[in-house]
This record gives sequence, C-alpha cells and structure tokens, in this order.
Amino acid sequence: MKYQDIITIEAGKRSGKPCIRGMRITVYDVLSYLASGMTYEEILEDFPYLTQEDILACLGYAADRERQTLIIH
Repeated sequence: MKYQDIITIEAGKRSGKPCIRGMRITVYDVLSYLASGMTYEEILEDFPYLTQEDILACLGYAADRERQTLIIH
C-alpha cells in the first residue's frame, strides 16, 4: 500500500490540507487522535468510513514528511 493512493490534497477542501480519500478528515486529525492515545479500533469505531489502511497511510505520509524535513543552522 502506498499512501499516495489514499492521501489527497485539494485546494478547496480543508484549506488544501492532506485528506483521506477526498473526504473531509485530514491526516492531522487522525494523527492527533493517535497522539491523544486513541487506538486504531477506537478511531475506526468513531469513524466507520475509515479503514486501517487509511490510518496506516496517515502514518506513512507523516513518516515521509519527517524524512524530508531539512534542518537549517
């Protein structure tokens, strides 16, 4: 699974933030839920239109963004 197949960016949706499959839930939303301690199961229960692949795509997107981060001194 490639996150590029799941994460979408549209200028008119959620101010151009990366979203899941064109829906209005953002990568940031999902990462925030995980960071607050929610489990995959809790997220999927609260948002039944999401899949485990969607959550993994968010993690993959974040990991790729972190890998690309440059440190300027």
